[in-house]
Amino acid sequence: MAGDKVSTIAKPNLRGMLRIQIRNNLIVALVMCTVAATAQKVFYNDKKKETYANFYKNYDVNKEFEKMRAKGLFDSC
Repeated sequence: MAGDKVSTIAKPNLRGMLRIQIRNNLIVALVMCTVAATAQKVFYNDKKKETYANFYKNYDVNKEFEKMRAKGLFDSC
């Protein structure tokens, strides 16, 4: 009987598997957190700071106060 050879499946290495999975999950989580924080800084925070800087570059507080006072928004002035 030439076909009697039975292939055996190698046993899985279970010793230390939980530690290895936890380590791998922590590495992936740290990388993803770093990427997310960097993306938010670049695409959201920096753009918002630039928008505020451009707004206040030509903003005149006294002129805005006079416009609001002329509209009657202040009762004490």
